Amino acid sequence: MQFLCTKCNTPYEASPLRYQCDCGSPLSIRKDPSARYSVDSMTQSLWRYRSTFPFSTNTPPITLNEGITPITPLHPGDVSHYVKLDYLCPTGSYKDRGASVLITYLKSLGVTEIVEDSSGNAGAAIAAYAARAGIRCTIYCPESTSKSKLSQISAYGAELELIPGNRMATTEAVKKAAQNTCYASHNWHPMFLEGTKTIAYEIIEQFNGSSPMHVICPVGFGSIYLGLYIGFKELYDAGIIERVPRLLGVQPETCCPIYNAYRDKTPTITRMSQTASTLAEGITAELPIRAPQILDTICYANGAFTTVNDTDIKAGLKKLAEKGIYVEPTSAVIIKAYQKFQQEGIINSGDTTVSILTGSGLKATTYF
Repeated sequence: MQFLCTKCNTPYEASPLRYQCDCGSPLSIRKDPSARYSVDSMTQSLWRYRSTFPFSTNTPPITLNEGITPITPLHPGDVSHYVKLDYLCPTGSYKDRGASVLITYLKSLGVTEIVEDSSGNAGAAIAAYAARAGIRCTIYCPESTSKSKLSQISAYGAELELIPGNRMATTEAVKKAAQNTCYASHNWHPMFLEGTKTIAYEIIEQFNGSSPMHVICPVGFGSIYLGLYIGFKELYDAGIIERVPRLLGVQPETCCPIYNAYRDKTPTITRMSQTASTLAEGITAELPIRAPQILDTICYANGAFTTVNDTDIKAGLKKLAEKGIYVEPTSAVIIKAYQKFQQEGIINSGDTTVSILTGSGLKATTYF
């Protein structure tokens, strides 16, 4: 396995300190083209897909049996709109998928200490799996991060560094620490996406080998969106599915650079300063690190984007709770987004759609 620059195609050998190209661009993974898809049906976690991960199948996994989360119709009896309850992963968010695979990989390299930056859920996931692996961990968070998420990170034994300013300020702070310490970044490290791609694998299994028409997910830096693309493309290339679902993304109005590029049909994503606070704190990214890859994914998967405001999010929280589903605000964006995609003619009547619910409401109880 090698890393490959997503911009200049420079190859790099695996290294604990290597998370970006010398040109400053993020990395992808150059995979063995002879690798074959298989499912270990006896393993009841995302590690049933370990044959698709780009490291030895003999590597002991760092796992809490994450994944294999339920898919259920949002409205009982309505088989057009399903929700995937990924907030039921062990630490309460889908980020456990990426954390399990990334920490397993770093442990195999002999890493003993890591740093990470997060607005909450990724920090909790990385902290939990680092604890499981016996790796020392420091998490950099914005000062505005909800107290419940900070408490969860601390409970796993991780050190906290609270950074004044917005989400971008936190990323800049951690990159200084990453000069000498392994950066277990859910945004920069390509191995994290190997974990989030398993959502696509599970959806196909849960739909008995067929693809839904659409998949909707919240998008900040894009770890679900890109993971879905990687997973569905691998399945398509392997001949397992006949088509890749249309990938639909949702951003908050106060910080929506991907939506702006999609709407304006621009060839690049331009930084958008966050104009105000938002309930969807987990998907505020002024300029996604993997912006070119996101645009490529929109093109490949016939993707589309929309935005929601805090009024929409509160209504989404209420609607989901009425269906017995308790999620954090970042997850609730999918309700209004689904309606908007219908209004725009992107989702048609009867189209099978899966929306990803990303984080537990227990992380943000003050919104109810």
